[in-house]
Amino acid sequence: MNPLKGIALKLCAVLLFIVMSALIKAVSDTVPPGQAVFFRSFFAIPVILIWLAWRHDLSTGLKVNSAMGHFWRGFVGTTAMGLGFAALGLLPLPEVTALGYTAPLLVVIFAAMFLDEKVGLFRIGAVMLGLVGVIIVLLPRLTTLSGPTVETAQAVGAVLVLLSATCAALAQIYIRKLVKTEQTSAIVFYFSLTATLLSLLTIPFGWVMPNLWQASLLILAGLIGGTAQIFLTSAYRFADASVIAPFDYASMLFAIIIGFVFFDEVPTQQMLIGASLVIIAGIIIIARERYLGLQRGQARAIKTPQG
Repeated sequence: MNPLKGIALKLCAVLLFIVMSALIKAVSDTVPPGQAVFFRSFFAIPVILIWLAWRHDLSTGLKVNSAMGHFWRGFVGTTAMGLGFAALGLLPLPEVTALGYTAPLLVVIFAAMFLDEKVGLFRIGAVMLGLVGVIIVLLPRLTTLSGPTVETAQAVGAVLVLLSATCAALAQIYIRKLVKTEQTSAIVFYFSLTATLLSLLTIPFGWVMPNLWQASLLILAGLIGGTAQIFLTSAYRFADASVIAPFDYASMLFAIIIGFVFFDEVPTQQMLIGASLVIIAGIIIIARERYLGLQRGQARAIKTPQG
């Protein structure tokens, strides 16, 4: 184990995922979300295959024991990704990032519902604290649902992020089941493959011919997303999940910086307060799971911001 290396890899992965989201956001005015999902997923596949070949894991790393398990994980994960990409075109990057933190809170609830996991008052309290933070972030958006205005579009964006977080949480439940029988590399690869194929179903809804600049950004988003996934997976080989999981929340800092520099987005005080509560709740849940000895490392190593 090398905790410092694990933390460094995790921070690199988090930064790359935010950069990927920023690239998707940069073309969101013209490129529909389903098409963005295609580029993000398709161009991640060669990166993942090269990584598997470098690890001499091609022969065993893609072995499948539960084909339907991979499909359903891919389906909900792809839905989460598409909804998240749609929201990026409607909301500031830091706000999408903050509301995306709802997913770990929902995982606790879904684990109790679908995995028969016992959830005590301590974690329930943390979830409630986090949901209060989500409401604080949402409140300015959900009080503006009155006609086809910019504010209404942003309210729709907020709803899309919450739906994306819900699907991402469900994807985590599927991942927790898959890691019992499937290799991490297989889960990572078949998610990208499933997302690529499912995204093609959105062609009738209006794909566009991107210009050279847009295509370059989309391809780069896919390559960066694939690289980020490898860094994330590798991080959990060098450090315990309880050590590096809290560094997920560094994405808030990266999103604020990138949003300000490239999109002139300045987070409001209310958004920062709400995001802080959600982050505190997430860290409490991670600490509590460590205390209870719950194993989350493999599932977290496979997770992406969209599911």
